[in-house]
Amino acid sequence: MIQAEPQNRSAQNRSADDLRRAAHMAAAQAGDRAAYEALLRDCVPLIRSVALRRGVGADYVEDVVQDVLLTVHRARQTYDPARSFNAWLRTIAERRAIDLLRRIGRQRAREVYSPLDFEAFADATADPADNGGARAAAGRVNEALATLPERQREAVQVLVLEEQSLSEAAVATRRTRGALKVNLHRALQKLRGNFNGER
Repeated sequence: MIQAEPQNRSAQNRSADDLRRAAHMAAAQAGDRAAYEALLRDCVPLIRSVALRRGVGADYVEDVVQDVLLTVHRARQTYDPARSFNAWLRTIAERRAIDLLRRIGRQRAREVYSPLDFEAFADATADPADNGGARAAAGRVNEALATLPERQREAVQVLVLEEQSLSEAAVATRRTRGALKVNLHRALQKLRGNFNGER
């Protein structure tokens, strides 16, 4: 007795998971939303295992999963249901894992984490012997403040120099918050004009 040769020999060698996923993908290609959602949920464990085998760190595995699911979504019409779905998915997952590893490698090559570097190097432009520069700047600020009317000077003193809140400054100066705002605004305008005129 002669037995008929199966038309698709590769279908016999495919696992039940592969056949189920292929059937879901074929249904999804035909527009079955429920099959597509089931397929995507079913793919996640396989994608995770491929990413981990490729050396992706546990904290980046979900990034690979998301990237692969997006790629599957964009390329879903290119899948041929006569071929192995698992092989197609593994190929995509491996490529996305490699892409992520390359991206991480490039980032690590550019970024250096060394919190002590900021403390170990002094400001090259700072001159500790030159206190005169700081004193001169403070002197110019004091001279500019002296030119302000008393109420404006008081507003700058309590709100800017003493860093009091508007409510605290209103209580300390016995003036309304609105009056303090107006006086501060006018004082800052005048100071800007004075310092811009020096340049």
